[in-house]
Amino acid sequence: MIAIVDYGMGNLRSVQKAFQRVGTEAEITSAVERLRRADGVVLPGVGAFGEAMANLAQAGLVAVLRQVARERPFLGICLGQQLLFEESEEMGHHEGLGVLPGRVARFAGPLKVPHIGWNQMHIVRPSPILAGVADGAFAFFAHSHYAVPSNPAVVLATTDYGVSFASVVGRDYLFGIQFHPEKSQSVGLTILANFAGLTEAR
Repeated sequence: MIAIVDYGMGNLRSVQKAFQRVGTEAEITSAVERLRRADGVVLPGVGAFGEAMANLAQAGLVAVLRQVARERPFLGICLGQQLLFEESEEMGHHEGLGVLPGRVARFAGPLKVPHIGWNQMHIVRPSPILAGVADGAFAFFAHSHYAVPSNPAVVLATTDYGVSFASVVGRDYLFGIQFHPEKSQSVGLTILANFAGLTEAR
């Protein structure tokens, strides 16, 4: 069973429907025990970092997410990817889940913020989450902030938008993607199918 974390932020139903399109059932839940028993956990997110962490804390989900992110396949999507890191500068300083070393920064420079639309991924190193995804494939982005990992070894793919940023990160069975797979057509569905395959293989 794949559990999609419900903490009041994010297009949960769209992610659930995308998993259904690749033949995988996913349950939307905020129940700690369901998350502990899940074969894989997905943390989507749309909105502000600080509000997201506050919602997770209020729901009593911070500890269990830190635990399951180290024990089984875990996928952070968009804001959910950023929450995997230690801290964010979005509207002040906020602590994240801290399961990956690094911080979250805001785009700076002449380009329009937020970064919205189709952009390319440049694959840095092979990973099972990117199986079947071509180098240079396009995905759909909508974000004003991006992750800056402290350890370059966790960067699986980068994207250019005034700066080269980590658009896919991963370590062991823990992954984060900055773009929206549910809006990225075949590329996004391939990544979700790859994640589902990892949950079934364990």
